[in-house]
Amino acid sequence: MRIIFVFLAFMLVSINSYGGESAADKIARAQSAAHAGVSADATIMDVDGTMLKKGSNGWVCMPGIMPGDKNPMCNDAVWGEMMKAVASKSGFQTDRVGISYMMQGDAMVSNSSPYATDQKNGDVWVKEGPHLMMIVPKAMLEGLSDDPFNGGPYVMWKNTPYAHIMVPVRTHK
Repeated sequence: MRIIFVFLAFMLVSINSYGGESAADKIARAQSAAHAGVSADATIMDVDGTMLKKGSNGWVCMPGIMPGDKNPMCNDAVWGEMMKAVASKSGFQTDRVGISYMMQGDAMVSNSSPYATDQKNGDVWVKEGPHLMMIVPKAMLEGLSDDPFNGGPYVMWKNTPYAHIMVPVRTHK
């Protein structure tokens, strides 16, 4: 997830990410984060904030979360607001559900804090495969497990304003 880095990258970094990678390749990777019903008409934004494709459905997909990252993500407006709050370390709350897709999986991340960078800090770290994430009003998280190894959905960043539900998606062969 490394969500914090998305907006830090937007605010602090202005680079041509991925070297010589074409815009078409970035768009294809960004669209692979969600099913075509979401991603085909989504706005595609590069990690440096460059718009690669204007969309029409309110979703924003990215080919990665930070420079050099290739873990694509598609977010609705609520999820986008939460990401801005994480990046600015400001409070966040919502009265509705927000959705984010990462159907290509993610990098290793702390289950406790969006700001953790040291995998030896004592937190539980997880590298999730294909998943979707749901941000919901905080009261709706009561009673949900925060164990990422429980075999199903779990709460990530539970004791923060950015607590959300991780929903692993397993593919059938």
